[in-house]
Amino acid sequence: MKKYLAIAFSVILTACTQATAPTGVAAKFESIKDNDIALREFIQAMPKGGDLHNHLFGAVYAESWIKWAEEDGLCLDKTALAIRFPNTDGCGDLPTMKAALNFNQPLRNEVIENFSMRDFVPYAGWSGHDQFFATFADMAALPSRFGDMVAETANLAGEQNVTYLELMHTMELFETILPMVAGEPMTGDAEADYATLMNGSFGAALPEMITRARRDIDTAMARKDELLKCVTEDAMPGCSVEVRFLNQPVRTLPASAVYAHTIFGWELMAQDERFVGTNLVAPEDDFIALRDYDDHMEQLDYLYKNHGERNISLHAGELWLGLVHPSELRDHINNAVKIGHAKRIGHGTDIVFETNYKDLLKYMADNKIMVEINLTSSDALLRITGDEHPLKVYRAAGVPISLSTDDEGVARIDLTHEYMRGTQEFDLSYDQLKNMTYNGLRYAFVDDAKKAEMIKALDEKFAAFESQF
Repeated sequence: MKKYLAIAFSVILTACTQATAPTGVAAKFESIKDNDIALREFIQAMPKGGDLHNHLFGAVYAESWIKWAEEDGLCLDKTALAIRFPNTDGCGDLPTMKAALNFNQPLRNEVIENFSMRDFVPYAGWSGHDQFFATFADMAALPSRFGDMVAETANLAGEQNVTYLELMHTMELFETILPMVAGEPMTGDAEADYATLMNGSFGAALPEMITRARRDIDTAMARKDELLKCVTEDAMPGCSVEVRFLNQPVRTLPASAVYAHTIFGWELMAQDERFVGTNLVAPEDDFIALRDYDDHMEQLDYLYKNHGERNISLHAGELWLGLVHPSELRDHINNAVKIGHAKRIGHGTDIVFETNYKDLLKYMADNKIMVEINLTSSDALLRITGDEHPLKVYRAAGVPISLSTDDEGVARIDLTHEYMRGTQEFDLSYDQLKNMTYNGLRYAFVDDAKKAEMIKALDEKFAAFESQF
């Protein structure tokens, strides 16, 4: 009898195992998880939804900055390894980029490494965080390269079967808004400060700035289509990628400039459907960013309640124990979603340090506030990897998440790389990864009709992709 019971139990166990074992595309995925080349091939070919956390300036690879500088006659500061604009007398004592790098591969390598995280190794007094943020002061291009930047980023996405890009981009800030409002005193009262800005030179110039920004977007998108040969038989992969933009005020500037640029973005979103949201950028651990964090949230709250609801995604909780005083870890994500009206959170790495974080997780899950996860960025800037990263915490709480690139050019990665990293570092199943890629469309800041159209197209692409297995 024991023999027969053992056989029966074995048959039942085998049947249950067969019933739950992955089949088809899921089985193929499980079989190649530990094979980097096979996994790369699989994920690169796999349809993908959206890359929702992507800074246009940081998405461009160093080689492209160099190429454009060479073509446009820009200068190289060989001491700082930085691009400089010529003046009326040309480059003066500096060489042109073309002359400096002509047949000088060692110097070219140094510039590439200064513009990125390539081969970077932290050393005493200089961390990955320092290196990453320092790159942005040294890269530069003529304004006419806006469209070239969009073309490069869209085509890289298209080559990986990405459906949609939201590119964070700064317009009008440094050349117009900052010098105009830097001296304006702010009180911390969002309503009073709004009146101060709008009753001054900024408010008077705002319509002209919006008109100019929209014209610049028209020019850039036409240039993108030209470079990618869209609407021709030779159209490149980037032509099929839907592109939208997010305004990005720089949170380390004077409060008046941050507020004015946020107001600018608010109006731009109202007038141009290509700008679909706003997001505060720059190091969250910066002294000014920390000091003014609550004021920034109050500014967003005032605009949201009094000047029309807009889509908001916020860098919040891109912090860690040791980087800042522990008190700074307690409420940034909470205040971003409950005061700043963020529909999505970028990074959110310090969630477990937030006061009553389990209640906050439930709030985010119940209100479907998505987290944009940037694994390579979290590693390079904060040295957070594996189980230290809260990806599993968010998943267990039912908070929607999606993988994104952050600054793929500076980090020298692409979205496929982030999917691979997520798969191998967190043992994601095919279904889990697929759900994340759909989240890249479900939580996109586009109208319902466009979202439904993109999701339907993604359904069809997955059906065709999965039919191969």
